[in-house]
Amino acid sequence: MIDKTSIENLKQRLDIVDVVGSYLELKKNGANYKCVCPFHNDTSPSLVVSPSKQIYHCFACGAGGDSIKFVMEYEKLSYPETIEKLANMVNFSLSYTTNEGVKKEDRKLMETLNLFYVKQLDFTPFAKEYLAKRGISEASAEKFEIGYAPASFATLDFLSSRGYAMSEGIEYGVAGVGENNQPYARFIERVTFPIYSPSNRLVGFGGRTLSNHPAKYVNSPQTKHFNKSQLLYGYQLAKESIYKKKSIIITEGYLDVIMLHQAGFTHAVATLGTALTNEHIPLITRGDPEVIVAYDGDDAGINAALKASFLLSAHGVKGGVVLFGNGMDPADMVQNGLMDALNHLFRTPQPFIEFALERMVKKYNLKDPLAKQQALTEAMSYLKTLPQAIQESYTGMLSEKLGLHHNLVKIQSHKPQRLDKKERVFEDMLELTIIKTILSQPNLIDTVLDTIDSSMFKTHHEEFSLLLENQLEHPKLRRILLWEDIKIYDEKSLIASMVAFLYHYYNEKFQEIKTARELSYDKKQFLIRKIQEKMMKLKQGELVPYESISTL
Repeated sequence: MIDKTSIENLKQRLDIVDVVGSYLELKKNGANYKCVCPFHNDTSPSLVVSPSKQIYHCFACGAGGDSIKFVMEYEKLSYPETIEKLANMVNFSLSYTTNEGVKKEDRKLMETLNLFYVKQLDFTPFAKEYLAKRGISEASAEKFEIGYAPASFATLDFLSSRGYAMSEGIEYGVAGVGENNQPYARFIERVTFPIYSPSNRLVGFGGRTLSNHPAKYVNSPQTKHFNKSQLLYGYQLAKESIYKKKSIIITEGYLDVIMLHQAGFTHAVATLGTALTNEHIPLITRGDPEVIVAYDGDDAGINAALKASFLLSAHGVKGGVVLFGNGMDPADMVQNGLMDALNHLFRTPQPFIEFALERMVKKYNLKDPLAKQQALTEAMSYLKTLPQAIQESYTGMLSEKLGLHHNLVKIQSHKPQRLDKKERVFEDMLELTIIKTILSQPNLIDTVLDTIDSSMFKTHHEEFSLLLENQLEHPKLRRILLWEDIKIYDEKSLIASMVAFLYHYYNEKFQEIKTARELSYDKKQFLIRKIQEKMMKLKQGELVPYESISTL
C-alpha cells in the first residue's frame, strides 16, 4: 500500500500545468492555459487549465478536476496506479507500507543498475576505445552516464546479488523471460545510454551493440515507467538551455546529442528510435522554443523530416528543418571540427511549411500535366490543414514552384469561426460576478443572502442554487471559477455589484407591473410605491432586504 502521508506530500509537488502539459499542447491564454479537450471530440480549444486554482475544466463537455483526476481519466488508471505514475513524472519517491502498516524501502533498481553499467565501462577497454573513436570525451561520457552492459548472466547475477527479484527486472524492462522460461538481460554487450524523464527520473536505457548483433540500437521496452513516444534523450540536461536560448535541436541519435552538447549546442535532444509523434508535442513546445529538426540527408532522414514538418506546422510550431549531406551527421561534423558550418545550418533552417511544399512538389514530374495537377492537389490538401492567413501566405510560393499562374492556386474561403463564448449581457455579468466572488470568498455568502434570492437570477439560476447546496465540485461552478472575464470582488465592490444587480431586477419588475392588466389599480399603485422606495435606496448605494413581489 502507498503511505497516505506520502500521497499528501506528492499532491503538494504537483503542478496542474506540468501534468496536463506533459500530455497535451498548452497555449497561454491570459492567466490560464488552453488546449483541445481529449475527453470528447473537440474541434477547438475548450479545456482550460488554471495554475492558480490547480484545476482543469472543459467548457464543452464539463470534464474537470485536479492533476490526479486528469491522469486517471486520460490514461484510464486506478487511483494507486495514477499516484505511482505522477510520482514518476515529478521524480518523487513514494513510501509504501505493508498490510501491517510497516514502511517498505524504495528499491531504486534502475539507479543501481546504471551505476553497475557505468562501472563496467571502466573494465571494458574496447568499449572505451569505441567511444574515443567516435570523439566522445571522458567528460561527456561522465555527463551522460554512458556505461556498458556485459553478458546476460553478469547483469542477472548482479541484480540477484543486490536482492532484486526477476519480476522487478521485468517490470522496469531490463530483464525478460525467453523460451523454456529462461531469464535474460535485455541489454547484452552494448554501450548503454540511460534515458531520463523530463523531471530527471531514470526510466529506461538505450544500447548500442559492439558485437555483430543485427539490431545496432535497442531501447527499453514499453512499460508503465517508459514510453518512448513521450520522451526525448538528453532533455533533462538540455531543458535549462532550451528555456534560455528559446530553441531546441531535435536529432536522430544518442551520439548526435552527446557530440552536440560537447561542442556547446547544449539545447540538443533526440527521439528514441521513433518518429516525432503528437505525444512529443507537449514536451517539445515547453517554453515555446524555436524547433530545429536536424536529420540525415538520406531518403529515410528526408521522409522523417517531412513527417515532422507536417506534424509541427499543424500545431503552429515555429522553426524549420536542417538536413546533413555528404554522408555526415551532427556527430561527424563535431568530430571533424566543422563548428562554423554547424552554426550556420542551425541559424538558417528551412521553415517547416516551405520544406514540406518543396518536398511534395519534388516527388512529381512537373513536365507531365497530370502529375502537376496531382502535386497541386496534394499541396493544397496540406495547406488547408493550416490557418487561413498562413495558407494565403504560401500560395504564391506554391504557384511559383509548380509554374502555375497564381489565380490557379486559390484557397477556398472559410466559414467564420464560431465564438467560444457568447457575448455576455449586463445581468449575466452581474450574476456571474456574484457567484464567482462567493465561490472564492465563502465568508461573504451572508451579505448576499440577506438581499438576493435565487429566483432573481435569470441566466444562472441553476448555478446559484448549486452554490447554495454547496455542490462546489459541480462542472457548472468549476467553469465559472475559470472564466477570466469574470472578476472576483472584495466586499465593498461586491456590494456595489449587488446594488447594480438589484436595481436592474427591481426596474424590470417596475416595468412589468406598470403594464400588468391582471392587477387592480390599488394593488398596482401599492407595488409601484414599494418598488420605487427600494430603487431610491439602491440609487443611494444602499442594499435593501429581499422581499418576494408576490407576497407584497
